[in-house]
Amino acid sequence: MAIRAGRCAIACCLLPLVAAGNTLHVGPGQAYAAPCAAIAAAGAGDTILIEAAGAYDGDVCAWSTNGLTLRGVNGRPHIDAAGNDAQGKAIWVISGNDTTIDNVELSGCHVPDANGAGIRQQGTNLTVRNAWFHDNENGILAGENIASTITIEHSEFAHNGAGDGYSHNLYIGHVARLVFRYNWSHGAVVGHLLKSRAARNDILYNRLTGEAGGSESYEINLPNGGLSYVIGNLVEQPSTTQNGAMLDYLSEGLGPNTDDRLFVVNNTFVNDRGSGTFLQIGATATTSAVARNNIFHGGGTPSSQANALLDHNYIGNAALFVDAAHYDYRLLAGANAVIDAGVAPGSGGGEPLAPTRVYVHPVAAGARPVLGAFDIGAYEWPGDAIFEDGFDG
Repeated sequence: MAIRAGRCAIACCLLPLVAAGNTLHVGPGQAYAAPCAAIAAAGAGDTILIEAAGAYDGDVCAWSTNGLTLRGVNGRPHIDAAGNDAQGKAIWVISGNDTTIDNVELSGCHVPDANGAGIRQQGTNLTVRNAWFHDNENGILAGENIASTITIEHSEFAHNGAGDGYSHNLYIGHVARLVFRYNWSHGAVVGHLLKSRAARNDILYNRLTGEAGGSESYEINLPNGGLSYVIGNLVEQPSTTQNGAMLDYLSEGLGPNTDDRLFVVNNTFVNDRGSGTFLQIGATATTSAVARNNIFHGGGTPSSQANALLDHNYIGNAALFVDAAHYDYRLLAGANAVIDAGVAPGSGGGEPLAPTRVYVHPVAAGARPVLGAFDIGAYEWPGDAIFEDGFDG
C-alpha cells in the first residue's frame, strides 16, 4: 500500500498544473484605463472587469486571444465608437475562440462600407449576455464559421442599421448554431430585427418588435433555412414596416445548410400593418413547416407554404391582449378564443416543442406555468399574474 501511495504521489507531481486565468481591472484608479489596454495584456482564459464609471469612447480594438471574458461591473460600461473602428469593421473585432461578453453597452460604429458593428465575430464560439447594442450599422455581425455556436441572451438591440437594408440589429452568418433567447430586438433601421444563416436556430422567448414608426424589414429572417425552432416569442410588425412578411424562411435556398425543418410553436405574432404574410416560406422547401398554438393577429396570410401543418392556431382580430397599444401581449381574462384552446405541442426534430418559459420585459424570463390545456400564444393565462410586475412596456 505504501509503495502504491508513493507512486501516486510521484505521478501527481508530474501532472501539468492548470493555472486559473488572471483577472484584469479596467477603469478609474485601476491597472488599465480602458478595455483595449487590458485586452492587449490579457492571456488565454483571463477575465477583464470593466468599471462602469470609466470614460471609454473611441476605445476600439481587435484580438485573437482565446477564452477571454469581458464583464461590466458596478453598472454597465458604455463604449461609443466616437468615429473610430478596429480594422474598418467594428468596436470589437474578435478572432479569438470561446469569448464571453457580459454586461456592456456598445454603440455608434459607422465605417466606410456601412457595415460597422458593435461586435464583429470571427472566432469560434461567442456568448453575449446582458448587453445593449444600439445605433451601430450592425449590432452583432458574425461571419462564416461552421464550427461556431453563437449564444445571445438577456440583451437588447435597438436602432442598428445603415438604412440600406443590408445591415441589421443582428446578422449571424453560416455558423453551426445560434441560440437567441430572452432578448429584445426593436427598431432596426430598414434592416431586420434578427437575421441568421445558421445551420440550426433556437429562437426562444424573445420580444421582436418594430413599434411606432419602426422601419425594419423582416422581424425574423432565416434566408438559408436550417433546423429552426421559433418558440414562445412576441413578434410585432408595425404599420411602417419595409416588408409585409414577418418570419422569412428559406428565401435564398438552403446552401450550404441541409435541413429545412421549421417549427413555429406558441408564439404571438401581431401584424399592425394589417396585411402581409406571417410565415413566408421559400418555394424550395421540401419539408412542411409546423406552426402550432400560435396567435396570428391583425390580418394577413398565416403561411405562404400550401402544405404547412397549421395546427390549433388563432387567426383573427379579436381583443385578446392586456394592452396592445403599449405592446403588452399577455392575455385578457375572457380571451376564450385562445385560453385552453391549444394542444400539447409534442416534439420535432428530436426535441420537445412545448414552451417552458415566457419572455418578461425587459430582457428577462420566467417559468411558463402548466394550467390545464395549453393556451395559444406566448403566454398562459392566468399564470401570467406571477410575473406581471416584470412588464414595463
